[in-house]
Amino acid sequence: MRAALNALRRARRQAERAGVKLSEWEGEFLGSVEDRLKTFGRAFGDPEKGGPGEALSAMQRVKLKEIAGKAKGDKPAAFRRRPKPDAEE
Repeated sequence: MRAALNALRRARRQAERAGVKLSEWEGEFLGSVEDRLKTFGRAFGDPEKGGPGEALSAMQRVKLKEIAGKAKGDKPAAFRRRPKPDAEE
């Protein structure tokens, strides 16, 4: 839990230092996840969304990584479509 809290705070700090403006949703996400971690020790209720002993769900970890990347100035990964397999007839 402590590692997750530190990661949330670090992402927010990096964004502030770099002068990156987080969207309203991103700021609310960081705040609400931090509150839930402090209150419940984990940020999600459904056990299928994360492993036992995990503080963040899989999607929360992905979003946190995206916010941290935005704060560092990384470009978001482009969506790539898989090439269609050649049809063998």
